[in-house]
Amino acid sequence: MSGSPASVREENFPKLNIEELQDLYPVFGICYGAQLISHLLGGEVNASTKREYGKASLVQLGVDPLWENIPNESQIWMSHSDTITKLPLNCIAIGKSESIPIAAFKSVGSKFPLYAVQFHPEVVHSLFGHQLLENFLIKICGIERNWTPESFIEESIAQIKSIVGNEQVLLALSGGVDSSVAAGIMLKAIGSNLHCFFIDNGLLRKNEFEEVLNSYKAYGIDVKGIDAKEEFLSQLKGKSDPEEKRKAIGKVFIDVFEREAKKFTDVKWLCQGTIYPDVIESVSVYGPAAKIKSHHNVGGLPDKLHLKIIEPLRLLFKDEVRKVGKSLEIPDSILSRHPFPGPGLAIRILGEVTESKVKLLQEADYHYINILKEKNIYKDIWQAGAILLPVNSVGVMGDERTYESVLALRAVSSLDGMTAEFSQIPHQILSEISNTIINQVKGINRVVYDISSKPPATIEWE
Repeated sequence: MSGSPASVREENFPKLNIEELQDLYPVFGICYGAQLISHLLGGEVNASTKREYGKASLVQLGVDPLWENIPNESQIWMSHSDTITKLPLNCIAIGKSESIPIAAFKSVGSKFPLYAVQFHPEVVHSLFGHQLLENFLIKICGIERNWTPESFIEESIAQIKSIVGNEQVLLALSGGVDSSVAAGIMLKAIGSNLHCFFIDNGLLRKNEFEEVLNSYKAYGIDVKGIDAKEEFLSQLKGKSDPEEKRKAIGKVFIDVFEREAKKFTDVKWLCQGTIYPDVIESVSVYGPAAKIKSHHNVGGLPDKLHLKIIEPLRLLFKDEVRKVGKSLEIPDSILSRHPFPGPGLAIRILGEVTESKVKLLQEADYHYINILKEKNIYKDIWQAGAILLPVNSVGVMGDERTYESVLALRAVSSLDGMTAEFSQIPHQILSEISNTIINQVKGINRVVYDISSKPPATIEWE
C-alpha cells in the first residue's frame, strides 16, 4: 500500500479494510499506506511540527528480517507532512529517524506479516530500499523472483497478438526511449502492420529530427517524418501559461495525427509509449494521485478517430523500459537518451514561445549536452536540459553593457523519474559550459545552475 497526497486527518480520506487484508495477505505500507494502517487499527496520526522532504537517516530499533543486509543506520528518502505519533495495539516500532520516533513498524501476532515504513524505499535515494523490498518479498513473504525483460517481452508479444490480431496499428514516435521501446515490441508482435510517424513540432533539440529518423530506419522501423513546425509555432503565439501551451501543442498534434491517420483507412489501433510515472502524474487511475502535469500521453485521441488504445509499457518504470529496450537490441543512441518532455522546448521556454527563442535555446542546449558527452558524464545523469528564463540581466561584453537573457541549467540523478536529486556536476565543467554558451550563443549573458531536488521541485520548470 503506497503513497497518496491525501491525509487520514481529512474528512473523506481514501481507505481500505486493513483488518480484512491482514487475514488474507502479507501487507506492506509505504508513507500514506503506513499512516492509513496506523490510523485504521487504532493508532494516532498528526500533522508534523517538522515536515520531512528529501534525505533522512534511518536508525534500526532491534534485529528484524526486514533489516537483513542493511546497515543499522542508512540514508532514506522522506516525503510527508503527517506523522505517526502512536502505534496501534499489537504493533511495535522497528525504525526511527532523527525527526520522527516511528519511521518503521510491524504487527506482532497477526496471521500474515504486516510491515509499514514512513519513508520511500522504492526510490533510488533510499540507498538500501531495494534490499528492504527484497527482504520483505523474498525473506518474509517467500515470493519467487521471476520477472525478467525477456519474460516481459515474451508475455507482451503474446498479449498484443491476442488483442490486436491482424489489425493495423499507428504509433507516433517521439524519438525518446518509451515510444521507441513500444515500437520495438510492436514490431516483434505485428511486423509490417505497424505504421509509425515522427512529427517535427519545431520544439525538438538541434538536429534531433534528422538524427532520430536515421536511427529508426537503421533499426528497421518503417517511419515517416512529418514537418509541422509552422503549425505548432503559430498556435503557441501569445500563450504564456504552461497549461495553455501544453493544450495548444496537444491540439495541433491531434490535428496533424488525424490528418496523417486518414491516409491509413484500415488502421484500428493507436499505440502509445505511456509508462507508469506518466499514468501517476497525469490522472488518477489506481488511486487518488494528485494531477501534477497534463502533458503525458495518457489521454488518447478524440473519439471521432475511432482508434482503440494499446499501451504495452503502461505498468513499467523508466529503468525497466531501458532493460526491455536493451533486450530488444534497440540502438544505444536511443536508449541512452535523456527523457525529453512531450511538449519539447515549449516548456523549457518560460513564457511565450517564439521561433527566435526556440533557436536561442536549441543552440544553448546543444552546447550544454555536447560538453556533458565530451566529459563522459552524460550517461551518469538521468536528465539534463537548459531552460530559457523570462528574465534579462545586465552584463559586460567587449567593454559594452549588455542586457540579455538568463539561462538555467538543469541536471538530475534519478532511477525512475518519480524522485530526483540535482546532479553533482564538477564546478570546472559547469564553468566551461557557462563560458561556452555565453561566448557562442548571442543573446545569453548569464547562466545559472538549478540545485533543487524532486520533491519538492519537479524536474521540469513548467
